[in-house]
Amino acid sequence: MTKVVIIGGGPGGYESALVAAQLGADVTVVDRDGIGGACVLTDCVPSKTLIATSVHTTYVTDSSRLGVNLGGEPDHKCSVEPDMAAVNPRVKRLARAQSQDTYARLVAEGVEVIAGEARMVDPRIVAVGERRIHADIVLVSTGAHPRELPSAQPDGERILSWRHLYDLESLPEKLIVVGSGVTGAEFANAYQALGSQVTLVSSRDRVMPTQDADAAEVLQDVFARRGMTVLANTRAQAVTNTGDGVLVELSDGSQIEGSHCLMTVGMIPNTQGIGLEETGVHLDQGGFVQVDRVSRTSTPGVYAAGDCTGVNMLASVAAMQGRIAMWHALGEAVSPLKLSTVASTVFTHPELSAVGVTEEDVRSGKVDGRIVTLPLDTNPRAKMNRSKDGFVKLICRRHTGIVLGGVIIGPNASELILGVSLAVQQRLTVDDIAHTFSVYPSLSGSVTEAARSLMQASPE
Repeated sequence: MTKVVIIGGGPGGYESALVAAQLGADVTVVDRDGIGGACVLTDCVPSKTLIATSVHTTYVTDSSRLGVNLGGEPDHKCSVEPDMAAVNPRVKRLARAQSQDTYARLVAEGVEVIAGEARMVDPRIVAVGERRIHADIVLVSTGAHPRELPSAQPDGERILSWRHLYDLESLPEKLIVVGSGVTGAEFANAYQALGSQVTLVSSRDRVMPTQDADAAEVLQDVFARRGMTVLANTRAQAVTNTGDGVLVELSDGSQIEGSHCLMTVGMIPNTQGIGLEETGVHLDQGGFVQVDRVSRTSTPGVYAAGDCTGVNMLASVAAMQGRIAMWHALGEAVSPLKLSTVASTVFTHPELSAVGVTEEDVRSGKVDGRIVTLPLDTNPRAKMNRSKDGFVKLICRRHTGIVLGGVIIGPNASELILGVSLAVQQRLTVDDIAHTFSVYPSLSGSVTEAARSLMQASPE
């Protein structure tokens, strides 16, 4: 029986463990923080639980626009006050429950789970305390942690990383969010909805510079309309805890004051001190494990998955990397990881989801494609819900009509993107989508309508 040892119990670790167990391997997972890893316990699951609360808050405050009067004046927002002493314990309770469910699944599948710190002493030996575990295959899935600035060290009280947020007993009155990438935008949006006065510090000229420009512009307009202040083209040089608040010094010499400061300035891989380099595993300059498209490292028999590899740091990618690693290591047929088929979502309100090639790829000539964009405010279901912010953008190859990518910004975009993602993965054409029934009325109807527009368009 093949012995598999997995270091780290996050999505890359537990999903690979389930695959390996299914294929008949003897599997041991060594985990330091709890099954599910940071994704389940401190990052993805807690943040999206908090965001769900903020979205419901927005629905309540905007309910008068649909004719529901909860005590406010007609056509005005009603007053809602989230109870963070109830919200945050619920967030942590759900995270623990998800971790326990995943642990129970592993045990039920015959996986041995060891709590502790693991270190590779040899490509085939993993040490956990005094115990030495001999392995035929090792998978490293140790994740990453928030990057910290020397001049803005989180203290858990006023200067925070996102892993401190769920210990707050009250809502930050004036929250300064440093970093306008996906994480910063999500938390800025959520806390603005919950009632904080939010200032978002962006080093670029717009929020989420790596996302579709049109979609990012929609979100920035929504942020501004809801009262958020976005400071563009500036950086936080230092953050000081003043006792009853924070003082943030900006790169342009100005200062801003707040009650709390949330730092969202990137991730550092958890790859130091666990014996990787000593056993021949190559790390890049950022400390990330270098892997190929089937998750192999530079050391035979040693694989890696998840945020510690720096490959599109998403839970879904980590899980797929782990599955691919085990399929490959245990002799199953496997397709290498294709990042061009990865769907992603920014969990703001509205949500922003994307998959495949981008409009920039087409405009730059990298891809020979055609694009159509349908505003969401033309969709009947969106009108019913007063969801006017957003659009569906679909991209296909110019002559064949094969779907290459898409962007959806709107309510439940994380669910709606599946249809486009499936089309990209299976190389469906816009004709295939156009001839597929969608429910009327539905937001997904805009996807089929976009496909019909591309099907009918003549090549330029």
